[in-house]
Amino acid sequence: MIPLCADYNTAWYHLQGVTYVFYKRIADLRTDHDRTQQEIAGILHCNRQVYARYERGLREIPVSMLITLAEYYGVSVDYILGLTNDPRQP
Repeated sequence: MIPLCADYNTAWYHLQGVTYVFYKRIADLRTDHDRTQQEIAGILHCNRQVYARYERGLREIPVSMLITLAEYYGVSVDYILGLTNDPRQP
């Protein structure tokens, strides 16, 4: 992963030709909903350290967990991935 740009609102990463912001988005969604990493890790059935690595971009998040997060927060997977800035589900 090569960081492309980082500003106040978004940390962009480039991976295999696609730009992603999901590391920042999952952290922002969690804090916006006043949840701890431990709580979200419980929802995803993983331990807190693993979830923390997802938020820091040190580990790729599995698609099934990405879908679970989108459903939990009521946003689209496209929003989490940074493919749209509209959080509403299609």
